[in-house]
Amino acid sequence: MRDVAHQRDVDRPATIERVVTLDVNGRTYTLRLDTRVTLLDALRDRLGLTGTKKGCDQGACGACTVHLDGRRVLSCLTLAAQAEGQAITTIEGVTGTDGPHPVQQAFMDHDGFQCGFCTPGQIMSAVALMTEGRAGSDEEIREFMSGNLCRCGAYPNIVAAIREAASGGGHDARV
Repeated sequence: MRDVAHQRDVDRPATIERVVTLDVNGRTYTLRLDTRVTLLDALRDRLGLTGTKKGCDQGACGACTVHLDGRRVLSCLTLAAQAEGQAITTIEGVTGTDGPHPVQQAFMDHDGFQCGFCTPGQIMSAVALMTEGRAGSDEEIREFMSGNLCRCGAYPNIVAAIREAASGGGHDARV
């Protein structure tokens, strides 16, 4: 029995930790992390920023969407160490001191959420697609939001919310 237990320890990969400095929502955090920790897990488990949701944990649903230097990424597929030196914006960082981001307000106005689980990722993708200039038509919005799934089927309301935010200037300096 002792040999079997010893063999399991030998087969187990060594944990490699490193100090990672993350710039999240304008604040700097220094964390000691296993190099395999995803950005999603660092945000939720280490920093307590639970607005970013863990959906499929495989990059298929978009619930974990955050921005790295203004670019949308799936935080479940991004290692925390890869985000070092980049500005990370989560849903908590989108709301300003002067109130909700125009996309957040439009989601509320158009009931762009049902259960709300996918809403943070939907909003983060919507903000990015507007910044990218990809909200010209409903078809374009649907195409560039296709990586964000909604279990409740609020897609028509989500498209209407994005269309309204985009037509109202929706480019917000906060993100």
